[in-house]
Amino acid sequence: MKRNKRERQQLLTLTIRENPFITDDELAEKFSVSVQTIRLDRLELSIPELRERIKTVAEKRFDDEVRSLPLDEVIGEIIDMELDRSAISIFDVKEEHVFKRNRIARGHHVFAQANSLAVAVINDELALTAKSSIQFKRQVKQNERVIAKAKVTKIDEGSGRTFVEVNSFVNSELVFSGEFEMYRSKNN
Repeated sequence: MKRNKRERQQLLTLTIRENPFITDDELAEKFSVSVQTIRLDRLELSIPELRERIKTVAEKRFDDEVRSLPLDEVIGEIIDMELDRSAISIFDVKEEHVFKRNRIARGHHVFAQANSLAVAVINDELALTAKSSIQFKRQVKQNERVIAKAKVTKIDEGSGRTFVEVNSFVNSELVFSGEFEMYRSKNN
């Protein structure tokens, strides 16, 4: 159903308020307009692009929760977190993250996303990587979005160690997996 510009913009504002993670493509389809029209509407309404909306939501939601490092030190953007249980972050691979000649992401960026998520999920002011076992399943390319999912598998209070499994995906394809043994202070 076609709506006039004012109606569309009101609904656009409500839709984004309800789901800040909705993409411009999804909005264009929902309102039966072009992506460019959605971008112009957002511009007129001073609604930031998806990446900025995600960052704002994450900062508001997780800034007080994450204890082990400042949010701006996490590689990627945390979109979900339950301390000492699980966390999810997204990382958009851009030109500065890839080798120029083949547009393949430098492995340290994919590792850093997983490692920093393993640190962030720990409910302690001190969390350091003691040991890791990682495997790159396939190369990640420029313009791909990596979604890392961390899961705490064991907390050993006696040794002050927490074990975190992180799997990273592009779409639904596993591209990286890692097991991290994290040192934490014994008095959290």
